[in-house]
Order: sequence, then structure tokens, then C-alpha cells
Amino acid sequence: MIKTAVLEFFSNKSVLITGGTGLIGREIVNILCESGSKVRSVSLDNLKINPSAEYVYGDLGDFSFCKEITRNTDFVFHIAGIKGSIDVTVKKPASFFVPLLMMNTNILEACRVNKVQKVVYTSSIGAYGSAEVFKESETQETEPPMDMFPGWAKRMAEMQVRAYRIQYGLENFAVVRPCNVYGPGDNFDPQNAMVIPSLMHRIYRGEDPLVVWGDGSAIRDFAYSRDVAEGVILALHHGTQCRYVNLGSGQGYTIRELVETLNKFIPFNYRFDDTKSSGFPKRVMDISLARDMLGYNPTTTLIEGLKQTWEWYIVNQEEYLKRKNYFAEGA
Repeated sequence: MIKTAVLEFFSNKSVLITGGTGLIGREIVNILCESGSKVRSVSLDNLKINPSAEYVYGDLGDFSFCKEITRNTDFVFHIAGIKGSIDVTVKKPASFFVPLLMMNTNILEACRVNKVQKVVYTSSIGAYGSAEVFKESETQETEPPMDMFPGWAKRMAEMQVRAYRIQYGLENFAVVRPCNVYGPGDNFDPQNAMVIPSLMHRIYRGEDPLVVWGDGSAIRDFAYSRDVAEGVILALHHGTQCRYVNLGSGQGYTIRELVETLNKFIPFNYRFDDTKSSGFPKRVMDISLARDMLGYNPTTTLIEGLKQTWEWYIVNQEEYLKRKNYFAEGA
């Protein structure tokens, strides 16, 4: 829970949220609308989530558009990004790399040109090099990112923020690296969904038994979207000194634990196929810096978050059809 004093800071402020119809963005929209902010959300989705917010349909790949929407704005939350499965990442890297480079470069530069008071950029765990526990470093990373093309695009935006600090002395740009985020508003497109929405989709469609690749031993950090949204708001408020700060759940869960937790409130049969790869054994974030620097404190348990996500999905199964699909032919 964010302290009242922090929320009051946003009252009557002009706030722009890119990707405000997405997984993290919609939670930020809701929180800031409740705090009395004048909220605008911009995306390429045909969605309007909160009646108190203004929704703008527009392409962040257009620099002129980015300069226009950031003009006379107090704070910018740059949350817009592209989510997709590992398979899509491998087969369609340009669909990640090119739009991410364009939207990140344009919106961050527009914020600099228009002298936006505070900006936060949402990077990704995928910008890290391969490791079991991810911890922030103030030195430049030399290993390539584990999510090659989207990871490099995310790192380029982080370098852009660092360049602003070196050349212009700017300290008003914050950066966060969230882990595997899930929750209401996730991407449930069966063609490119991540692990949690993919499992939920297959369970709902009656796959019997649900076949899960690997032996279930792989450990991942799954963070609920509302918790991460609060962390992003805290990052903009307190600042991160232009460095990146991790936002995760604070603990790792095995894929077996994930499936068993789903099975506690959804009846379905499942089996693990250990002839298939389980993936990297462990990927968990160290969030101690976020706790100390931002007062970040994720509180949603895995079962609570999964229940709320499942309940949202049952009612909103077709929402993904109204969202921009960067992987469709001709996109």
C-alpha cells in the first residue's frame, strides 16, 4: 500500500501514462485517478478502462505525436511495451526490437525536450544477462541480455537515460526493471501469451490433462500487477538517480508450485512432461534496493493474485482482440 503522503503528491498533477491500457499501466491509471490526478493514457488499443481518465489513441513511433502529448505535462509514466511468449521472441524478433526502439527513443526524448518534471521508464528483467538471482549494479553490464532483441531495446532506453544524466545533468528520469508480471489485463492471446495467461487459457478451454513442459522444478519470480504498479509510482515519486531498480515479488516459485496453486481453486487434471525442457533452472529478483530506496513492499500472495487474475479472465476473455497485436501479419 502506498502512503497517503505519496498519493497526495499526485493530486491535481497532469500525468501521462503510455500503455495505460496494459497490464501495469491500467493499475497506475486506477491508482492515480483515485488520487485526484489529471490522467491521460495513450496506446494503440481500442480500450477505455477507467471513466475518470482521458484515453488517447496514438502511435509512439511518431516523434511529433510524442512531443505533442508530453507538452505541459508534469509527470510521464512510460509503461508501453510489447509482451510475447519465448516462441514469438525467437521467430519474430523485429516485431519486438524495432517498435520498442522507436517508442522508447521518441517518448524519452520528447520528455527531455518538453522539460517534463519527472519521468519513469519501465524496462524489464529481460535486460539482465543470464543469472539465477538478479541484483542491480551501478557499473555498465558487459554480458548480452538474456532476452536478446527485446532485452537490447530495453537496455538502449536505459542508456539513453544515462546519457541524459552525463550530458545534461538530468536526475528526473527513473528506471525500473520488473520481473514476470501477471494480473488482470494480461495478454491472453493464445498465440503469444506468457506462462500464467497461457495456462489459464488452456485450463478454461478444457485441456485434459493440462500438459506442462518440464518437470516443474524451474523457479521464477511472479509479481502481481498492482504491486508492481505501486513500485513504479514510488520510483517516479522518489527517483532512482537514473539507475535501474528491480521490482519483483520478493520470492521465487517453482512451476510446480504455480500449477498446484492454480489447482487449489480451479478443478483440472495436469501432468508434467519431463521429456521437454524446463528452461533455465532459476530466475529470481533481489528487491532489497527497491525496499530501501523506494519503500516498495509487495503484499499480494500468489494464490490471491492468481484468483483475481482468473476472475478477471472469465469475464474478459476476448479483450486481447481489442489490443494492438505487433505479431499479426502486416502489423
